[in-house]
Amino acid sequence: MLDRLKDEPKTTGMLCDAFPDIDRCTVMLHLKVLEEAELIVARRDGRERWNHLNALPIKQIHDRWISQYAGHALSIIDQLKSDLEA
Repeated sequence: MLDRLKDEPKTTGMLCDAFPDIDRCTVMLHLKVLEEAELIVARRDGRERWNHLNALPIKQIHDRWISQYAGHALSIIDQLKSDLEA
C-alpha cells in the first residue's frame, strides 16, 4: 500500500480497488496499522478519507540503518576493484 501512495494520496476506496483480492475491512485494518506506525497520514474530506504517505519515518530508517550497510558494501567493492587492478 505504501507503494500505491508514494506518488500521490489515495482515498480508501481507491486503495480497495487497487487490491481486489483483499476485502475492504482488511484494507482498512492495514491502513490503521500504517497510521499508528506514522507511515501514513489520513485526512477526511467530506465522506472521503484521503491517505497520504508520510515519507519521513522511511527516510529516517534509511539514514539510520541502510546507509551504514551501503557504505560498508561500497568499501568492499572499492577494495575488490583495487585488488583486481593490482
